Amino acid sequence: MATALSLRDALLAASKSGRRVAVHLPAGADTKAYLVASAAGHLSAFPGASLALLGFASRGVYFREALARTGVVAEVLARGRYKSAGESLTRDAMSEPQREQVGAVLDRMHAALVAALREGRGLGLEQATAAIDRGVFRAPEAVEAKLLDAALFDDEVGKALCPGVTPAPASVAAPAYLRARRATRLGAARGGPCIGVVRVHGAIVQGGSPFARGATEPEVVGAIRAAREDRRVRGVVLHIDSPGGSALASARMHRELELCAAEKPLVAAMANVAASGGYYVAAPAHAIVAQPVTITGSIGVISARLALGPVLDRLGVHVESLKRGERADLFDSIHPLRPEERAALEHEIEGTYGEFIAVVARGRKKTADEVEGLAQGRVWTGEDAHARGLVDLLGGFDVALAEVRRRVGTGGDRLPPRVVRGGKEPVATLSARAPDTTSSALDALLGEWSEIVPLLTTRERVLAWSPALMGFRRG
Repeated sequence: MATALSLRDALLAASKSGRRVAVHLPAGADTKAYLVASAAGHLSAFPGASLALLGFASRGVYFREALARTGVVAEVLARGRYKSAGESLTRDAMSEPQREQVGAVLDRMHAALVAALREGRGLGLEQATAAIDRGVFRAPEAVEAKLLDAALFDDEVGKALCPGVTPAPASVAAPAYLRARRATRLGAARGGPCIGVVRVHGAIVQGGSPFARGATEPEVVGAIRAAREDRRVRGVVLHIDSPGGSALASARMHRELELCAAEKPLVAAMANVAASGGYYVAAPAHAIVAQPVTITGSIGVISARLALGPVLDRLGVHVESLKRGERADLFDSIHPLRPEERAALEHEIEGTYGEFIAVVARGRKKTADEVEGLAQGRVWTGEDAHARGLVDLLGGFDVALAEVRRRVGTGGDRLPPRVVRGGKEPVATLSARAPDTTSSALDALLGEWSEIVPLLTTRERVLAWSPALMGFRRG
């Protein structure tokens, strides 16, 4: 929190220097990320993202009884009434000194968050407190609550910040922009016209970590953008072999595919499986091709959690929590969901499901009711999906390639297929550091900030993105 406030102060200082500071949250934000972002003069988020403005919670786990049952005796030597690090081994509940000091820390953190909302968003005390107590907001709801100025797709940010400016300011990663200013790069040897092939292979994940596997959002989105912007690519085959995964990553890929389909022929080719998120990303295609035995559909949303509380009770492990903010412990896996928590998560799931239905309806030229009859998480074979209008053609990659060539028109039949690799998004992301904690994410972001600062002195009209704030996301 201290580092988060320091970063917030840096953003405020940039604003006071006369620069306009805008923050865009492509993956939403949790409490600390939003605390930093609230310093911006203009704050937006991806329409399908959420704000988890949960507040703060501290949990104490006490093992004395469990240790006693095994015959283990804990010996703790301590000096000072509030030196409580060892009490988890010697007590079954939080001591009053610990309750006092932790409560005071939570009070301060909560007050800082309330103050940030009041200062940055112009909310009253009751409004700010009520927003934290509610906890989770989808982006459009956050706009209504004045927590965001707008729900914008990434490609809309420049236009929103500079209305009437033609052409719109370029969006570049700050480090890449600085490198470009230092030296002129020579492009790689250019090939001839082709049909671009973008691959979505494996589970769909948000990525941002060197250990992420599967169809990672940065790589896939980068490849789609590269295919759309490269004049040599006359049409695109989206090759999908994925059971789905992250709803948000699927939505971000979908948006890029919609933009691509608006400019070039786009045909989706389903391999072994293109279900759930795998179907979500296929929806914008002008045509969908699947083998008769392809597993597809599964138009639905699922979220799972384990409540460990009952097991810990049987083991004699006692858990006691303090919180500030009604939903501060929403993602705590210790307790079973309370009715109001279940309702909040069901609201989130329902919103995601509604978006899925709308995406398919728009892509397949159907009504929401028609899609609803095919959805509900039902899995279809390619043949059944074809009979129900979820797939246009039966076949493999060659059928998809022939279809996109046909849509290209004259000369399309001579265009060779060429895999488009995941280029770099115009969004800076943390790479090898792969933060596991808030502090490491902030340290990495502060390092990036040191590269962004020189941008504040330039006269070029650019947007310096810094979505390393995404590192604050829970987990």
